Amino acid sequence: MLHIIEEVNNSVNAFIWGVPSMVCIIGVGLLLTIRTKGLQFRKFGYVLKHTFGTIFDKKEAEEGALTPFQSVCTALAGTVGTGNIAGVAGAIALGGPGAVFWMWCSALLGMCTKFAEVTLAVHFRERNDKGDWVGGPMYYIKNGLGKKWQFLAVLYSILGILTVFGTGNATQVNTIVASIDSALFNFNVFNEDNVGNVNLGIGILIAVLVLLILLGGIKRIGNVTSKLVPFMAVFYIVMGLILVAVNYERVPEVFKSIFEGAFNPRSVTGGVVGSLFISMRRGVSRGIFSNEAGLGTGSIAHASSDVAHPIQQGMWGIFEVFADTIVICTLTALAILCSGININYGKAAGAELTISGFTTTFGGWISILLAVALCCFAFSTILGWGLYGSRCIEYLFGPKVVKPFIIVYALVAIIGATMDLGLLWSLADTFNGLMIIPNLIAVFLLSGTVIHLVKDYFRNPESQRLEMDK
Repeated sequence: MLHIIEEVNNSVNAFIWGVPSMVCIIGVGLLLTIRTKGLQFRKFGYVLKHTFGTIFDKKEAEEGALTPFQSVCTALAGTVGTGNIAGVAGAIALGGPGAVFWMWCSALLGMCTKFAEVTLAVHFRERNDKGDWVGGPMYYIKNGLGKKWQFLAVLYSILGILTVFGTGNATQVNTIVASIDSALFNFNVFNEDNVGNVNLGIGILIAVLVLLILLGGIKRIGNVTSKLVPFMAVFYIVMGLILVAVNYERVPEVFKSIFEGAFNPRSVTGGVVGSLFISMRRGVSRGIFSNEAGLGTGSIAHASSDVAHPIQQGMWGIFEVFADTIVICTLTALAILCSGININYGKAAGAELTISGFTTTFGGWISILLAVALCCFAFSTILGWGLYGSRCIEYLFGPKVVKPFIIVYALVAIIGATMDLGLLWSLADTFNGLMIIPNLIAVFLLSGTVIHLVKDYFRNPESQRLEMDK
């Protein structure tokens, strides 16, 4: 029976993450880019000034809301995860270095898609019974498109709930225990007889931490992610930059292989990856999986932001994709390609390929630091997706079911730490891909609203900012 389910799921998964999804995601991103006149490019300096340039501004959010920086950190907590380390490695192994070029292309369009999602989430958000701001695809479908489209909001919420336990929790915990086990084995801290008990202990600890943080509500989630995300991002970026600096002589050749491999994969991979479409598909799909532009999930966190105008938070959406894909994913790719390690093109690979790149350059001791980075990445993803799941279930059944959901969600961490997940990862990936459909339909139909808000904001952007700073 499981074999049949797996075959059916593989077929659905291949379709969802194949040509249709790429056409939809790239198409909507291109449409938004055209309609906003390339906002993510022509206003990029303005975006950096009013996002990254305001990180150290002291500002307290109103009750039931987060500061813009806390909101983007919570969203980045869900996007900056093991996909940045394992996903990029897999894209290169199966699509060649050229996959990195297509990953960049998807990110450049994805900036505008994420901008639109975040803008709509803030514009159409509402207060829940606790007084917290709630928003996201289900709310901009409900409040932006009306009752006849309500089924899309329900569908999105159901798919979101089905996805969080796998993509957002069990698989992330599994990555945490695998990285810790690997590091401890390398230094002979314990043997195989102790693995089960150690993994159980890790699972219980993660479950307790997740429970305490998520039950604390949006404020506690924002406080934790605003400290954890910058730490893990800067830590990983510094390690990546040092690796590239050490191997600086290989950098020109690496970039040549990326651009050449984008249009002629065969010339770089020795004929193993000979299809331009395969390289493109791997790069685009991994880019989307990493930054979630098109899935709409990140906008759920952004909707909690204390801002005067939706466009102000929409700019953080552009920054989020830039930081996640253009910066962190690119450093992962360079860490692999600049290290000079042997890549078995055409065969699946994951975090071990990235780890090999670092250990080849620095030695085995770096595996401990990488294990720390992986744990931080994965744990932050668990928190981010915990928020997404609680908002989805609250939309369907009301606030009373949120606490029971959080308890069950936290306990799933123990399963992820102690069991072979197998089919669960693939199923979660399929549900994740299905979330694209209702979200992109809504973003497409509401694109006119985004354009109206852009024009409204940029008539006098500084007055909007002064209003926000009051």
